[in-house]
Amino acid sequence: MKLYVIGIGPGGEEQMTLRAVRALTACDCVAGYGLYLDLIAPLIEGKERIMTGMTREVDRCTAARDRALQGQTVAVVSSGDAGVYGMAGLVFEVCEGHPEIEIEVIPGITAACSGGAVLGSPLTCDFACVSLSDLLTPWEVIEQRLRGAAQGDFAIALYNPASKKRTDHLQRACDILLETQKPETVCGLVRNIGRAGETFSLTTLGALRDTPVDMLTTVFVGNSRTKMVDGRMVTPRGYRGV
Repeated sequence: MKLYVIGIGPGGEEQMTLRAVRALTACDCVAGYGLYLDLIAPLIEGKERIMTGMTREVDRCTAARDRALQGQTVAVVSSGDAGVYGMAGLVFEVCEGHPEIEIEVIPGITAACSGGAVLGSPLTCDFACVSLSDLLTPWEVIEQRLRGAAQGDFAIALYNPASKKRTDHLQRACDILLETQKPETVCGLVRNIGRAGETFSLTTLGALRDTPVDMLTTVFVGNSRTKMVDGRMVTPRGYRGV
């Protein structure tokens, strides 16, 4: 009984690892959010699909577990990396008590890495990833993590900066970061990472507060040493000295 948990990266075969592609080829059934399955459609043609929408992740992973128990080789896919805001942890939870299922997690390129590459090199040194979605994490905890990252002078990748219901979370996050960060701190935004219509822009923390974003946007906040280099966002590690 085999159950893969696969990170498919930003989307599309060219941005997946060879290991991930080979695992998908070996599967009888693939479970995932509809958009993610569409992104890898050529790789899963003819395979059974288990497709559920947002907020139905438990149903999706449970169905994948049940197919594995029936003897099928199954994959649960996540965009980016399955272990970073993805399905890996949930798969282990729903499969608890079923040691007969062999679970293999296959990593993928998360938005912090793929979006950072679009901007230049914003995460060259220590960095933190923080999701601004309070659907599963209380906002008070998110605030605590933002303050900790800012006080530690980490570069920060902000996931899920806004949605139709969460229209002000990026503004609130910027207000928290501005308690200790300078308004001129270099920031960057990437939308539709690795997909059609990919765009990026550079700004400052002071201006970021009023910049429109959505769930397809990943936001990068530099640390005290981050700078713009020929239109790109770069955080020096210190190879050339301070």
